[in-house]
Amino acid sequence: MKNLFFFLVLFLSLMPNIKGQEALPSNPKPGMCYIRCVLEDSWREKEIQITKRPGYTQLEVVPAEYKTTTEQVMIKPATKKLEIIPAVYKKVADTIVIEEEQSKITIVPVKFTNVIEEVINQPAFARFESHSAIEGCKSKDPMDCEVLCYVQHPEQKTSLNIQKIGAESSYVKNKKPGRTTLITKDVIVSPEQVKEIEIPAVYKTITKKVLIKDETVREIKVEPQYENQMTRTLEKQGGVTVWEEIACNLTDLNVLPIFYDLNSAKLTAESRDIINKKLLKLMVEKPNIKIEISSNTDSRDSDDYNLELSQRRAQSVVDYLVSKGIKSSRLIAKGYGESRLKEPCPNGVECTEAQHAKNRRTEFRVLTN
Repeated sequence: MKNLFFFLVLFLSLMPNIKGQEALPSNPKPGMCYIRCVLEDSWREKEIQITKRPGYTQLEVVPAEYKTTTEQVMIKPATKKLEIIPAVYKKVADTIVIEEEQSKITIVPVKFTNVIEEVINQPAFARFESHSAIEGCKSKDPMDCEVLCYVQHPEQKTSLNIQKIGAESSYVKNKKPGRTTLITKDVIVSPEQVKEIEIPAVYKTITKKVLIKDETVREIKVEPQYENQMTRTLEKQGGVTVWEEIACNLTDLNVLPIFYDLNSAKLTAESRDIINKKLLKLMVEKPNIKIEISSNTDSRDSDDYNLELSQRRAQSVVDYLVSKGIKSSRLIAKGYGESRLKEPCPNGVECTEAQHAKNRRTEFRVLTN
């Protein structure tokens, strides 16, 4: 009823546009739905022969003819060469002063002697000093009990170790001899000379090609080349609207119970058999409808990987139907990855294998536009 209501609303919305142009489906059946389809152009293929390359006359050069001769050619004229005879030397030993004689001064340092000397660090002195607590003094005034004495203090000395000069600093002046070295020198025995040498001319034997017969041109006939090509001829103009009768539930998403190998989009033999029975039969019986193949995954693995895998799996169903003669324009492949989970098992949520299996599904629906 839900789908029937949908198509009723669709018909009413299209009434202003189709009125006077298109008729509604004739003899409609209760409980069935009708898809408005526009027929495509019908083409016929035929093979034609085209001239890939026309015949033509090709020109070819006939090479020239030569004879071979030899000839002596001077490649370097006679000349003179100047040869240098180097000078002759002999070895002579010679003594060279490398350091002259000089004075050498030696310093004699100051000499000290150790002595002990007493130093007065406090001289002798005398002073009055007060003493209290006289025996038997009963006065309440402390001053009455004091005795004033003039006390003599001796001087205080300290013994110190000190140094005194025993001998003043002096120096001794001596002569330091110079240094010489023995070297070997080259002495000219005879100076260098220039000798003139005659160099003869150089010749080379040259092989020459002498022209006997010049190049000519000859004609060669080349046959044409043909190729067969397939062309299309329009047999029937499309654009005509027709109505396809289908079960209303086919416009909803219908599960296609097919399976794939792990992480693969390759169809199994069992899956191809199900496609033949479920989809291929429908599209042959209803030659004007279009369907969408949608594939979904569970939430395991990354979002990007699941989206890419689901697209490949949906496309594998489309490719299989095309291989069976269904036009690719009637098929749409759509991968949704894990974006349309039927069971609440998003990333991070633990679910049973049965719940994940419900989310891993391939579906199809008949398009209504």
